[in-house]
Amino acid sequence: QVQLVESGGGLVQSGGSLRLSCAASGRIFSIDVMGWYRQAPGKERELVAVITTGGSTNYAGSVKGRFTISRDHAKNTVFLQMDTLKPEDTAVYYCYCNAKGPSSWHSSRDYWGQGTQVTVSS
Repeated sequence: QVQLVESGGGLVQSGGSLRLSCAASGRIFSIDVMGWYRQAPGKERELVAVITTGGSTNYAGSVKGRFTISRDHAKNTVFLQMDTLKPEDTAVYYCYCNAKGPSSWHSSRDYWGQGTQVTVSS
């Protein structure tokens, strides 16, 4: 099993910045993709940004140019730097990873964090 623990959410004014962190722990052999999704009230969960082991990234169009995803492979940690925040960025942000473990014989599966609230006031 893999556990994801997020930190860094909070309340910020429009135009401000926040940095989210997520650390994966447990019986991990390897992690392929790590990233962030978000869910606003009354809306479906949507992709924000993901990053692969090789460093390839994918961003939602609404955050491109404002958010930056990065990863510390040695610490199994992913970060999301959020700049120029807007009220429409308000949501619960969920950390995600696709991991294999405890050995290479095990299949990869998806894991989710418990979520961290980000609120942007206008």
